[in-house]
Amino acid sequence: MIPFPDAYQKVMAHIQNYGEEIVALQDAIGRVLAEDIFADRNFPPFNRATKDGIAINFEAYREGQTAFKIEGVLAAGMPPTPLSNAANCIEIMTGAMVPINIDTVVMYEHLEIENDIATIVKPPQEGQDIHIEGSDQKKGDLILSKSIKITAAEIGILATVGRSEVLVKRLPKITIISTGNELVDVTETPLPHQIRKSNIYTLDAALSEVRIQPQHMHLLDERGVIKKKLEQALLHNDVLLLSGGVSMGKYDYIPEVLEELGVQKIFHKVLQRPGKPFWFGQQKETQTVIFSFPGNPASTFANYHVYFKDWLKMSLGIPVSKFNVILKDPIGTKGDLTLLIRVRLSLDNGTMLASLVKENGSGDLTSLSLTDGFVILSPKESGYNKGDLVPFVPTRNII
Repeated sequence: MIPFPDAYQKVMAHIQNYGEEIVALQDAIGRVLAEDIFADRNFPPFNRATKDGIAINFEAYREGQTAFKIEGVLAAGMPPTPLSNAANCIEIMTGAMVPINIDTVVMYEHLEIENDIATIVKPPQEGQDIHIEGSDQKKGDLILSKSIKITAAEIGILATVGRSEVLVKRLPKITIISTGNELVDVTETPLPHQIRKSNIYTLDAALSEVRIQPQHMHLLDERGVIKKKLEQALLHNDVLLLSGGVSMGKYDYIPEVLEELGVQKIFHKVLQRPGKPFWFGQQKETQTVIFSFPGNPASTFANYHVYFKDWLKMSLGIPVSKFNVILKDPIGTKGDLTLLIRVRLSLDNGTMLASLVKENGSGDLTSLSLTDGFVILSPKESGYNKGDLVPFVPTRNII
């Protein structure tokens, strides 16, 4: 059994690089960019109007002119026509390209228009309401750096520079494996000694948030069947995520079967609660990484978010960011275990506070729906006080 910090470091020491692939722009959301993106033209590509109104040459207004004859209308998408007379104006719509001999836009709200004459009723500033060509980015500028997660904002930028296809980091091929004779499918009515599968669906949902579509497998507590199915899973996956079968029970065959299949055990059992029986290893021949979590729901949930998510981010080249929260309640931590405590967050005058979630041990699944994440509390004889700053691992998006 090893301390929590050692277990975390050993997991992160086994990050992998799964290469790159090209995907269609519409499939790139949530993926990790694997190339730098440069502006293919100036941003904006021309002087564009940012208001509906009239476009004028400010010099005429400076010389005292306030009434301007309208020469025409210029809408977005129309090629611009310069003013034939610098003392006139042109009606212009938002997004339209500003003609070369015009330098100021006056919004309709600051005008009176009658008989094709626009009269300015509120003094304008020279150059106002024009988005100048290249003022955001110049052609050739780096606008997106690789190793960022692609969100809706990046999709828009990629579309703007004409990227219908995008080079992204390839995601690992993963199979989620549940174990145990007591588990039945979600569509079945359990007998008194049975329960429905939940971990496999929890992990599937968590992986879908990072755009991974895993395969599913269930192993009954039969040693020969476990060995045969794990052997095949090791050949066809980059990662195996198991839940159950790694404790000290008579039918917990997973550790010894993995060893027989040539999987190197990196560690088994961590000084933490929940999730102490966590088993981690790698099949050197196939490079398959194995996260074998305890079967209790909170144990699987905690280990996935504390270990696997950071491992995946680092494997994809995404920086792992850490942040702290302030305890709203005192917590005792006697002993040598690192505690992963379920908490709910609240905001108080800009300070993020963590309140304990009432729970009933590692088998308590329902309390996870009340949980925003886990605080990580290292062993400390005196315990932790209200107001202490502690590390926090989110399990949901905090808005």
